Amino acid sequence: MDRAKEPLLIIAGPTASGKSDAAVALAQRMRGSVISADSMQVYRGMDIGSAKITAEEQKGIPHYLLDIADPREEWNVVRFQQEARKAVREILAQGRLPIVAGGTGFYIQALLYGVDFTEMDADTEERDALARIAEEQGPEALHALLQAEDPEAARQIHPNNVKRVIRALEFVRKSGTQISEHNRIQRARDPEYRSLLIVLTCDRGVLYERIDRRVDRMMEAGLVEEVEQLRAMGLTDRDVSMQGLGYRQILWYLDGRMPLDEAVRIIKRDSRHFAKRQLTWFRREPEAVWIDRGDYPDEEQLYDHIEKLTRERLYGE
Repeated sequence: MDRAKEPLLIIAGPTASGKSDAAVALAQRMRGSVISADSMQVYRGMDIGSAKITAEEQKGIPHYLLDIADPREEWNVVRFQQEARKAVREILAQGRLPIVAGGTGFYIQALLYGVDFTEMDADTEERDALARIAEEQGPEALHALLQAEDPEAARQIHPNNVKRVIRALEFVRKSGTQISEHNRIQRARDPEYRSLLIVLTCDRGVLYERIDRRVDRMMEAGLVEEVEQLRAMGLTDRDVSMQGLGYRQILWYLDGRMPLDEAVRIIKRDSRHFAKRQLTWFRREPEAVWIDRGDYPDEEQLYDHIEKLTRERLYGE
């Protein structure tokens, strides 16, 4: 344990694994503040579809990187890294423990290892050309280019995640290095913090049931109305914010491209696929501590265990 480094607790895992609740519970126990590592919860007005933690659920714990971006602007990993570092400094200055909670593995990697993005400055002309391919020929055509230039990245990035496909293609064309190889090198760096990375998981069938129930709750809470409001602001499925799970599919329904029950079915299916990709990402983290929720029927026992690990790993208690 490097005592010269500042402490950082990370609660990660797939969608619907209970990361937000666990982060709040640990923050209550250890005088912490929570930093969201979620690529959708940064957007204002996108609460239901992103499963954003409510004020009531925050239980008075300070939260960072929620509602800080307009859905019409692009949020990306470089901005996340900058804002998250700033939040960590502020939390530490208050004498509190920074707790990162989220399932966006690339964001967590960027913060934990101080990933260098200097080679990833955007080439607007290149980016626009790639975006046109996706728009005119479809996401699959763009993904096929990535498959040819960086097969490993293509396996890791879903064809519908146009933003990440473009970023990977930009990177290899500008730097001459595959982004998958760049990520491997970055993960080999020493963490910038005295950190503990917890990955919450559970039985695959149980996880899928939790995902399905979450989507049902989103529909009951008014996801269609939320997307209608965003659509009225002029947002379309070409906007980065609207490419998130749930938003894109409900837009298709509102545009008359599919019935509502089919949109819901696709949201559930794609959310399950997304959870699998999240788990694959975190399996590449050698220092991750995996905790199966099924081993702790009582949530307080789960939180007791994480607190014990945190005190041991971060403070040597």
